[in-house]
Amino acid sequence: MSEKVTKGVQLLLGNPRGAIIRLSIPMMVGMLVQTIYNLADGIWVAGLGAEGLAAIGLFFPVFMGIISLASGLGIGSSSAISRRIGAKDKKGADNVAVHSLLLTLILGFLITITMFPSMDRVFAWMGAAGKVGRLAVEYSRILLVAAIVMVFNNVANGMLRGEGDTRRAMYALVLGSGLNIVLDPFFIYTLGFGVVGAAYATVLSMVLTSVFLGYWLFIKRDTYVRITLKDFSPNWKITLDILRVGVPASLSQLTMSFAMFFLNAIILFSSNEYGVAIFTSAWRITMVGVVPILGMAAATTSVTGAAYGAKDVEKLKTAYLYAIKLSLIIEVSVVLFVELFTPQVAYLFTYSKASAGILNGLITSLRILVIFLPFTPFGMMTSAMFQGVGFGGRALVVSFLRTIVMQVGFAYFMAFYTNMGLVGVWVGMVLGNVIASFLGFLWGTVTVKRIREGFNLSASLV
Repeated sequence: MSEKVTKGVQLLLGNPRGAIIRLSIPMMVGMLVQTIYNLADGIWVAGLGAEGLAAIGLFFPVFMGIISLASGLGIGSSSAISRRIGAKDKKGADNVAVHSLLLTLILGFLITITMFPSMDRVFAWMGAAGKVGRLAVEYSRILLVAAIVMVFNNVANGMLRGEGDTRRAMYALVLGSGLNIVLDPFFIYTLGFGVVGAAYATVLSMVLTSVFLGYWLFIKRDTYVRITLKDFSPNWKITLDILRVGVPASLSQLTMSFAMFFLNAIILFSSNEYGVAIFTSAWRITMVGVVPILGMAAATTSVTGAAYGAKDVEKLKTAYLYAIKLSLIIEVSVVLFVELFTPQVAYLFTYSKASAGILNGLITSLRILVIFLPFTPFGMMTSAMFQGVGFGGRALVVSFLRTIVMQVGFAYFMAFYTNMGLVGVWVGMVLGNVIASFLGFLWGTVTVKRIREGFNLSASLV
């Protein structure tokens, strides 16, 4: 059978600036809709009162932990596929896809059997009690049943990104998130399920999304990579290649979940459950500003991976720096918008009488937290580039430094040693993010220089 070179593959191997723009825009749209769902989810639950918001806020770090594992495996698959595309190794790319799906089955099963029985103890340890703790447990167990679907959706999406097919990756994100936005009020209010209704809506939308992804990969079969067990050749080197990027990528995102866990604990000790409700709402809004650079990061991983596979360091450097430049422009615009319309944005989460008491605190937190957004591209694009070229461990170090060491460390210090309370948490998070992002960027520029030297040395020895 002749090898089919798709438009996505042609784009990956073409002009790096054009590739970054054309690959990132669909991912930005898809992730924007996904983030709008997160906001809508919080807005619908806000109608149930601050206890409902606190319940989903307590589970949010756990949920993000699951998504981190799934997304990390997807990133590992995407990186391994794009590097083989750059090296013109079609058979290797196909084998990566099959290995990734087998790892999907293993991971999804392990998440469910290990986490489902223990969620009540986890929330109790976090300090949640009474109605908030009960709602958090009920909400979490519904989602944990569908862990394998979460993992599959993220890995399949990673495969599409790895071969430059970000348009269909976008369709999958838009479909799942759009369905969730529609189903949320139906399950929460029409059927009267309350907080757990949001979980039912999420599971149903994920299942329908997986049906479409499965159709493209297994039935229509018009992707660049072909998934077939007939030609499958088990190879530990391929498994390790996926995991050497995927595991650090998962751990990188898990550090964000751990950071959320520790930040929630800091807030509970320095304030109360209403502080968690403020933080959950403010963070959801702030994450809207991160969406464009998440899309840009996904494109950066694929483009730099293909450039690294082709040993084209100029294309790699151009893609890396161009992604930072575009992201910086976007983030400055986001900050200006939020600062101008903070009261109006905050009102979306405080429209009900039950949650109106957090309005002033939410406005204050928003105006402080969004300040870190323009600095985030320097660290995030560096991590994406590290993942693209297969240096997953370095991406992990950058994320760990930003989220755990700097963000949590500064938040703790500012909350308890400056008598600033909740405001200190917000200020500390900003300081930690800014410092860590610049340190990461410095490491990234040095790494690109070292890659150039390595490629030049290899060429001279040929």
